[in-house]
Amino acid sequence: MPPAYYQAVPLYPSWRSLVLATALFLLTLLTSLLAGAHFAAAYAHNQAASFDAFFQTFRLAYRHPAALLNGLPFALTLLVILMAHELGHYFACRHHHIYSSYPFFIPAPTLIGTFGAFILIRSPIRSARALFDVGASGPLVGFIFAMPALAYGVLHARIIPASSLYPDGDGMVFGLPLVLKLMAAVLQPNARAADLLLHPVGRAAWVGLFATALNLLPVGQLDGGHIVRSISARAHRWISLFLPLVLLPLGFYLWRGWLIWAVLIALRFFRMPPIYDPMPLDPNRRFGAFLAFVVFILCFMPSPI
Repeated sequence: MPPAYYQAVPLYPSWRSLVLATALFLLTLLTSLLAGAHFAAAYAHNQAASFDAFFQTFRLAYRHPAALLNGLPFALTLLVILMAHELGHYFACRHHHIYSSYPFFIPAPTLIGTFGAFILIRSPIRSARALFDVGASGPLVGFIFAMPALAYGVLHARIIPASSLYPDGDGMVFGLPLVLKLMAAVLQPNARAADLLLHPVGRAAWVGLFATALNLLPVGQLDGGHIVRSISARAHRWISLFLPLVLLPLGFYLWRGWLIWAVLIALRFFRMPPIYDPMPLDPNRRFGAFLAFVVFILCFMPSPI
């Protein structure tokens, strides 16, 4: 029997929620196919990804729709990783009798095809242990799904010196997370990680790792914030207060996107629901928190793009 403070929740979200989730998924599949077709063409021609070449792929949607099938390896890999992440959250909510929506994907006609995915949690997370489970389940499961894809991408990568890949400083230069450097050292020991033109499947894994790192920032109501708050509300409060100040110089000198994240984190800091059952985490969950920290270190990139 669930604890007394749990409320009865509907078995499943509404049909309207399912229809909306399905529509957003299909739209995200389309935008991811566009991005994947671009990565496939760049990979086939030993070229770096670029915004100019990406916008040219929009013509494929109405001139040669079948050409979008070249984007399937990237699109399907990315959507599987993101879906695994969100289903980790969803089933953790189900386990703790927390009412949540189905995963909603965010389609975006960008170089990576999507702004990610999310679930809406519609009832309180009332215990620290439930807060940890909901926060940690998504990134840990998503990371596990991303690893085989990254290994495939590294094994099938083209080895092209960065000076040849970006001869005039043109093209999109993607950051190198620590896990990619370690995997390249094992699977491609005779090449520098910076000289690897990843297979589109590997690039989809890179996007999944980037999303994992963003979600594991230990602040606010992000996944990492849930994990830290489940351990110490005081530590969560101070980290959420000071991390935006750390992101500001990163945004000015390394990647402008950190400026947006600093603002979003600062705004979300003031909306923290209470925890009614602060029972400390058991040893297994504390070890899970350590694993989440390791995953964050492996995935984080100060300058992702």
